[in-house]
Amino acid sequence: MEYFVELFLGGLTRGSIYALIALGYTMVYGIIQLINFAHGEIYMIGAFTALIISSVLSLLGLNTIAIFVIASFVAVIYSSAYGFTVEKIAYKPLRHAPRLSALISAIGMSMFLYNYVLLAQTSDFLPFPNNIPEFKFMEPYSHIFSSTELVILTTTTVVMILLGLLIKCTRIGKAMRATAQDRDMAMLVGIDVNRVISVTFVVGSATAALGGVLIASHIGQINYFIGFIAGIKAFVAAVLGGIGSVPGAVLGSFVLGWTESFATGYVSSDYEDVFAFIFLVLILIFRPAGILGRSTAEKV
Repeated sequence: MEYFVELFLGGLTRGSIYALIALGYTMVYGIIQLINFAHGEIYMIGAFTALIISSVLSLLGLNTIAIFVIASFVAVIYSSAYGFTVEKIAYKPLRHAPRLSALISAIGMSMFLYNYVLLAQTSDFLPFPNNIPEFKFMEPYSHIFSSTELVILTTTTVVMILLGLLIKCTRIGKAMRATAQDRDMAMLVGIDVNRVISVTFVVGSATAALGGVLIASHIGQINYFIGFIAGIKAFVAAVLGGIGSVPGAVLGSFVLGWTESFATGYVSSDYEDVFAFIFLVLILIFRPAGILGRSTAEKV
């Protein structure tokens, strides 16, 4: 039973990270029907930014909590700026172009960003400091659920609540929902659609960067390719839950996290990714719109 609980909590941790990344995919798709394949690289850039800032701050003799908070904050701001810039350079000029053009641009931007980081850093794995302190009340359960995993789950929960409040209770959130429902009508009633799209990219980039910092602290190492793997899995989670649905992205992320965790624990770690994608194929066969997605007829 203890092993089952350990796998369950491990899947919850995985799902939390996937959810932070998948939110960016599903929000952007909900607004402009675009799969931002450069999103995983934003996640990776956030982790590298936190590593650089942590290294600098450690030389100043700051305590670990201060280092973690400051590094996370800078990583979120820096990655948000990247997300904003990517939207302006790679996607805005193609706003009225065929979807295939925007998709190719997204793939090209993804390749550019991870090669840029490769040249700026190294192809080797780099150690990442875990500046998250060990909580004393967690010591009896550290073999099942660590303090780092608790911070990941708590942070993800807080982010989900804040994001939900942003979408439901703020002017920009209402503008996002209106734009997602009908972009042309939103423009007619005075909504600045370009601003809404930019804010969506910024928010999605911020959550992805935070996920990058948290998982790098948990695993203890990073390299330039982590964005590709995490990005693909988060995309799978978004499709699994229903692309364009924020609750669906969260649910799909947790389902994917538990699938990988139990497959690794009871079958083999070699088949971790296989089980995840098999599960996705089955969902798409029996429910193509995803778990919480709605099937819509496309007008031609």
